[in-house]
Amino acid sequence: MINYEEKLKELLHIAIERGASDLHVSVPHPPILRIDGSLTKVQGEKEISSKDAKEFAFVLMNEAQKKEFLRKKEIDLSYNINDKARFRVNIFCQRGEVSFTMRLVPFHVKTLEELNLPESLYKFSAATQGFVLITGPASHGKSTTLAALIDRINKTRFDHIVTIEDPIEYVFQDDKSLINQREMKQDAFSFAGALRSTFRQDPDVVMIGEMRDPETIATAITAAETGHLVFSTLHTNSASQTIHRIIDSFPPEQQGQISAQLAVSLKGVVSQRLIPARGGGMMPAYEIMTNTFAVSNLIRKNRIHEIDSFIETSSKDGMISLNKCLAKLVAEKKISSENALAYSLNPSALEKML
Repeated sequence: MINYEEKLKELLHIAIERGASDLHVSVPHPPILRIDGSLTKVQGEKEISSKDAKEFAFVLMNEAQKKEFLRKKEIDLSYNINDKARFRVNIFCQRGEVSFTMRLVPFHVKTLEELNLPESLYKFSAATQGFVLITGPASHGKSTTLAALIDRINKTRFDHIVTIEDPIEYVFQDDKSLINQREMKQDAFSFAGALRSTFRQDPDVVMIGEMRDPETIATAITAAETGHLVFSTLHTNSASQTIHRIIDSFPPEQQGQISAQLAVSLKGVVSQRLIPARGGGMMPAYEIMTNTFAVSNLIRKNRIHEIDSFIETSSKDGMISLNKCLAKLVAEKKISSENALAYSLNPSALEKML
C-alpha cells in the first residue's frame, strides 16, 4: 500500500537535492525533473498510473481545492514541506488524466547580485512611484527578479507593501517594511478587485503577480499615476512588445488614453530569459528599458516600433538590448554562441556582434 504523501515528499526531496526547478507528474511517465533547463527522468521510479496521479494530486489539495479542481479541471496552489521548501503547483487534466507540475520556490529571496543581474536594476526599487514591469517567457525567472526588488525595498525603506498573487510564491519576512500578501481565492476573488481595494489600504508599494486582463492593467496604471510604486509581470519578450501588448489589450477608443497614461507612469521594463551556462546552471540574459523623456514621447506618439533601436543607442541612460547582453555573456565565456543565437530575438544582428 503506497503512502502517497510520504512518496511525494520523497520525490520533492530528490528534486531539491538535485537542484531541479520543477517536478512533473504525468500519466504514463515516471516522475520527471527539470534540471538546468532540461528534462530528466527520476531514476528507479516506475511509470505513474491514473490512480497514482489522482492520489498524488489529492495530497496537495484541501477539500475546497478538490471541489474547485473537479469543477474547473485545473487549479493553482502552493505547497510547503515542513517549512523546508515551498512549491508553486499547477494541477490540470490532459486526455482525461490528472497531471501536475511543481515549481520550487526557495524560502531565501536572492539579491540581484546572487541572481547575476545588474545592480543597476535597484534604481527601480528606489523609486517612490511609477510602473515597473518584469517580462519574459514562462519559467524564466520573472518572479525571482520581482522578489529581489521587493525585498530590497523591504530591507531599505519604511514602506507598506501589498502583494496580490495567484498563488503566493515567495513569503517575505517583514524587515523595515510592513508587508501584506494576498492570495487569490483565499484572500480575494479577482486581481482587479484586490487591486482596487488597495487604494483603501494605504500602500506605498503594490506588487501584482500577473496582469491578466484590461481592468487590472488600467487599475495598475492608475495606481502608478496616483503616487504608488507598482510592480508586475507579463509574458512578453521585449520592452516594445510589452508596451504593444498593454495598449492593444484595450479597445481602439481607449488606446490613446492608455498610451498617454503609460507614457507618464512607466518607470521601466526588464525583459529576461534564462540560458544554459557553460559548466552547468542557468545564466540570465536581459533587456533593460528606462522610460526617459525620449521613450515617453515615442509611447505617446505611438512610435513604439522605434523603441528597440533607441535601446541599442542608450547605454548612457542605463539601457541595454538583449543582443548586447548576449554578446557580452559570450565574450565573457559565460554562455556559448550557439545558445546566444538560439535565444536571440534577432539572431542575424547578433551574429554580426559575435
